[in-house]
Amino acid sequence: MAVDQDYMQAALEQARRAQAAGEVPVGAVVVRDGEIVGTGFNAPISRHDPTGHAEILALRDAAMKLGNYRLPGCEIYVTLEPCAMCVGAILHARIARLVYGAADPKTGACGSVVALFAETRLNHHTTLTSGVMGEECGAILRTFFSEKRVKV
Repeated sequence: MAVDQDYMQAALEQARRAQAAGEVPVGAVVVRDGEIVGTGFNAPISRHDPTGHAEILALRDAAMKLGNYRLPGCEIYVTLEPCAMCVGAILHARIARLVYGAADPKTGACGSVVALFAETRLNHHTTLTSGVMGEECGAILRTFFSEKRVKV
């Protein structure tokens, strides 16, 4: 969908902000009714915060703007498949739909390592769309890590 690509492009802009700050380039945006209501990019290093993932920061931003810790009717777009911590936060926020770009074969909790959204015993279920602009989302990560390896 063209709309999914537009929002993923906004998430990629957030990932570039993370990269410019020396963080792993992952970005996220929360959307409600066609409007971006929350943004975030990876910042665990600069914030000295292990929860400083793009998804968590975008959820916090949206919750503050909307005045509610629950975000029903919202979608979140993330450049990289979320980890278990972020999937948990997405579920607790009651996000209706997650769209991500690149799969994460090391910590992905949407099917790459574990499939938390497939757990039927959970009380909330989020719709999942994967692979939107996956090549572009993966390329920024590959470039970042290849540059890190060259510097070492």
